[in-house]
Amino acid sequence: MVLRIRVLVVDDHRIFAESLAAALAAEPDVDVSAAGSGPAALRCLERAAAEGRRFDVLLVDADLAAAGSLPAPRAPVGTPPSGPPPGPDGIALVAGVRVSHPGVRTVVLAERDDPRRAALALQAGASGWVAKDCSLSRLLAVVRGVLREETHLPPALLTGVLRELTAARKHRTDSERLVESLTPREHEVLRCMVAGLGRKDVAARLFLSPHTVRTHMQNVLGKLGVHSTLAAVALARRAGVRPADLAGDVVERSGQPA
Repeated sequence: MVLRIRVLVVDDHRIFAESLAAALAAEPDVDVSAAGSGPAALRCLERAAAEGRRFDVLLVDADLAAAGSLPAPRAPVGTPPSGPPPGPDGIALVAGVRVSHPGVRTVVLAERDDPRRAALALQAGASGWVAKDCSLSRLLAVVRGVLREETHLPPALLTGVLRELTAARKHRTDSERLVESLTPREHEVLRCMVAGLGRKDVAARLFLSPHTVRTHMQNVLGKLGVHSTLAAVALARRAGVRPADLAGDVVERSGQPA
């Protein structure tokens, strides 16, 4: 019995998507479907999972224009934010699929080699980065390889991607060190900032006066070495700080030092 591989091609260029799907479908062990946008791909994944016919591999266009309309994936409680922020490209879809369908392997198809975006794709959960003009045999080798838990990159990109990942790791380590300098109360204030709360809302949530919250926020900015709330939030997210769970977290008035 031939073990079949289920592949979903996601590309908003219809001719390319249909041509690639047709080429893959000619393989005796490949079943293939195509979707023209991120939301359409997610619907395909959900429908296939409900029918017990899960996809094995997604081939995602790096420049998928419709990915910007993707809904934000709902991560399990306690999962720190990771990967790139949602944006108008296929990397946003990769990040969403990693959360909602962790068993599906994703490979990004790119028009050009780009070490920075390839590194972002790997951080988002992709298992490979392949040129759109590669041979069919090369693409099939990558598809079968990622199902064996392999990671595939063009050799010309390897050095640049490693450099990008090393720099990102150092940046994250520096951010984590700064966040660790905060007091427990300052850390809670930072989590509220990451959740998008303003000073008055933070004060109400933590049972503090707006003046006290303002002082805590100033201390947070000073310890993190930044000059704005946006910069503090960006640093916090790099360090893996979770936003305050506005629906589930309960902050007690007693036992919480101001």
